[in-house]
Amino acid sequence: MVNLHILKQSTIVHLCFAISYFTSGLILTFIQAILYFGLKPFNKSLYRKINYYLAYSFYSQLVFMSEWWSNSKLSIYIKKDEYEKFYGKEHGYLIMNHSYEIDWLMGWHFCNTIGVLGNCKAYAKKSIQYLPPIGWMWKFSEFVFLERSFEKDKETIKYQISELCDYPDPVWLLMTPEGTRYTKKKHEASLSFAKEKNLPLLKHHLTPRTRGFTTSLQFFRGKIPVIYNIQLAFEKDSKTPPTLTSLLYGKPVHAHLYIERIPVENVPVDEGEAAKWLHDLFVVKDKMQDSFFNTGDFFIESGVERRESFTVPPPIWSLVNALGWAVVTLTPMLYYLMGLLFSGKLLYFSIACAIFGAFFILLQKSIGMSKISQGSSYGTEKK
Repeated sequence: MVNLHILKQSTIVHLCFAISYFTSGLILTFIQAILYFGLKPFNKSLYRKINYYLAYSFYSQLVFMSEWWSNSKLSIYIKKDEYEKFYGKEHGYLIMNHSYEIDWLMGWHFCNTIGVLGNCKAYAKKSIQYLPPIGWMWKFSEFVFLERSFEKDKETIKYQISELCDYPDPVWLLMTPEGTRYTKKKHEASLSFAKEKNLPLLKHHLTPRTRGFTTSLQFFRGKIPVIYNIQLAFEKDSKTPPTLTSLLYGKPVHAHLYIERIPVENVPVDEGEAAKWLHDLFVVKDKMQDSFFNTGDFFIESGVERRESFTVPPPIWSLVNALGWAVVTLTPMLYYLMGLLFSGKLLYFSIACAIFGAFFILLQKSIGMSKISQGSSYGTEKK
């Protein structure tokens, strides 16, 4: 009998993941490209409905690792009446802390449970759009790509938000106002900046950058009805670190996800007041994170109204999708590569080894990109 634990540790299995994921990504982005240039100019609504499933098919292969491969747990803290009435049924603007290597994946994990995974959008660096296949997927899915030049980015934000608000189905647009992942070095730089500007000193977050939020707010007000304030935390003393590597090796993590639904009309119209609102929000988020790290509970020390946690069984479609792509991609690819390996010819053998090596490097590079140590220097570079 196959030992599942050993199987999940196998480099060969991980390589099969890589072959399936990257090959399917290229197939899906090729289909996207055809539809982007051939259908979107004539029927945006139909293009976006089809693209939902293309994006879902790609993203859910990673969600599969969280939901099924590693059997990770997601404890959700939401008002139950709001969850049933609103979640997955309206456009939403997400404000989330950016503290972990897989915070984005836990967000996707949740989005999959409410049926908006294929329409998850985010702000991203413009250079990412040229990175296959994920960057191409995001480009064709109309993500908001920024150059970190305010004058250029303002026009981009205005145009892209207008486009996203025109979607026929609910869209969730993610912003991480901290701008980059939390590290000790970045936190020290953030504290220095906050002291200089007389802003709140945060213990577990970087000082939020308000300009992107206030600029976006003026364009989505009246179009996106709510802001979702999301706070993600993992136990500090967990034996399994919350990383992509842990999930790949089948090691479960336990994420705690608090979400507060805030009507946009509750946010001040004035730009300065809206910026202060965001800073005040991060003060509360910081208290929640501090409470969680001290007590294992968001609410005991934060003063935030308690919400009982619940879990949602993972939808089976991420499992079906991952297995489907494994069959579709691995069957011909492995047949072809095995033929090269055992052809008895050095050239063909070398080609097969090179292809396997390329997929392995892609896998390691992708994991490396998610590591906090490889994150952006945004916020620490000298200007």
